[in-house]
Amino acid sequence: MTTHQQKLEKYAELALNKGVNIQREQGLLINAPIEAADLVRIITAKAYGKGAKNVHVEWSDEVLSYMKMKNAPINILENFPQWKVDALEEMVKDNYSLLTVYGPNPDLLKGIDSERISKATKASGEALSNYRDYIMNDKVTWSIIAYPQASWAEKVFPEDTTANAQKKLWEQIFYITRVNEDDPIQAWDEHNETLRKAREYLNTKQYKKLHYKGPGTDLTIELVKDHIWHGGSTESVRNIEFNPNIPTEEVFTMPHKYGIQGTVSSTKPLSYGGNLIENFSLIFEHGKVVDYTAESGEETLKHLLESDDGSKRLGEVALVPNESPISQSGHIFFNTLYDENASCHLALGKAYPTNVKDGSSMTKEQMDEKGVNDSFVHEDFMMGSAELDIDGETQDGNYEPIFRNGKWTINFE
Repeated sequence: MTTHQQKLEKYAELALNKGVNIQREQGLLINAPIEAADLVRIITAKAYGKGAKNVHVEWSDEVLSYMKMKNAPINILENFPQWKVDALEEMVKDNYSLLTVYGPNPDLLKGIDSERISKATKASGEALSNYRDYIMNDKVTWSIIAYPQASWAEKVFPEDTTANAQKKLWEQIFYITRVNEDDPIQAWDEHNETLRKAREYLNTKQYKKLHYKGPGTDLTIELVKDHIWHGGSTESVRNIEFNPNIPTEEVFTMPHKYGIQGTVSSTKPLSYGGNLIENFSLIFEHGKVVDYTAESGEETLKHLLESDDGSKRLGEVALVPNESPISQSGHIFFNTLYDENASCHLALGKAYPTNVKDGSSMTKEQMDEKGVNDSFVHEDFMMGSAELDIDGETQDGNYEPIFRNGKWTINFE
C-alpha cells in the first residue's frame, strides 16, 4: 500500500519531470503558500538532486494577505514594489523554471471593498507585464500544481472536519493528476499523446468559427486566421517539453478579439480576487461584453470587466469533454486550475501569443491587426456542461459537429 508520503514524493517528481521539466544547471522559482512547506521541501530536494543550480521560494500567507488588503493605505495597494519586479524579471531572464503551488481560499477577501482589490490587482498586473510575457510566450518552462490548504479543503468538503476535508482533497488531487497510477510519468505520456491527437486534428481543420448552444448559451466565436490549438504538453523557445498545468484535460486556441457574438452563461463559480462570482452571463457584440448579470459577486465581475481595455474581450477558447476525471468526480473545486479542466471554458483578457502562427514575434500593432487580444488579466470561466453542443464552421461555410451533449463527436485515432 502506497503511503501519503510516497504519494507526495511521486507528486513532486511529476511536477519536476512532466511539469517544469527542470534541467541541470537551471534555477527554479517556486511560488507557494506556507501551508505547503512539506511539499515544497520535497520538491526542492529533488530539484537539487536533478542538478538545479538554485531553488528560490516566494512564500505567501493568506492571513497576511487579508490583513494587508484590509488595512494597508490605498497608495500601497496601488503601487507594486519595483524591487520585487526586478527580482522576478532577473530570474526569468536567467532562464529559471517557474512552479506555482496553488490552492487559495476562494472566499479569502469576502467583505473587502472590491475597489481596493481591483486597484491592487491592476497594479500587480501592470508591473509584472514583462515577467508574464516570459510565461505566456513560453520563453521559460512553467507549471501549476495544487495543494489542499485548509480553507480550500473546507470549501470543497464543508461537512467534514478540516483534517478529513484535506485528506479527501488530497485523494482527489492524487487521483486526478494520475499520481495513483503505478507509473504516473508513463500515464502522463499517454495522456499527452491523446491531447496531441485532438489538437492536431483541430489544427488541420482550421475552423473559421465555433458555434455554441447550451442552457443560457447561444454564442458564436470567430477564430483568428492561422490559429494554433495547444493542449497537454508544449515546448519552450529552448525546445524543452513541459506541462503548464497539472492536471490538464483541455485543448485551447485563440478567438478573434472582434469576432464574438451572442450570450454565454457560466456553469461553475469563478473565484476572482478572493471572491466568488456565481451564475453569471455575458452578452457579446463585436467581441466585446456589452452587458452582464450575476446572482452573486456582480460587483467583483464588474471590476474584472473594467480592469483595462482588453478585459471585456476573450483571449482563449478551450474544449474539455464532460467525461473528464474532474467532471466525473462530481465536485465543484472553487479553483480555476481544477474546475477549468472539468468543463469547456473561455478566458477574458490576454491571449497566449503562441496560439497563432508567429505570434511570439509579433509587435503589439501586428497582434491587434490580427485580432489578438491584449490585457493584463487572463481569467478562465467555465461554461461547459453535459448539455453543450458545439459546431465548427469550415472555411467554405459548412457546419460540422464537434461536441454533442458535452462529448467529442470526433474519433481522433
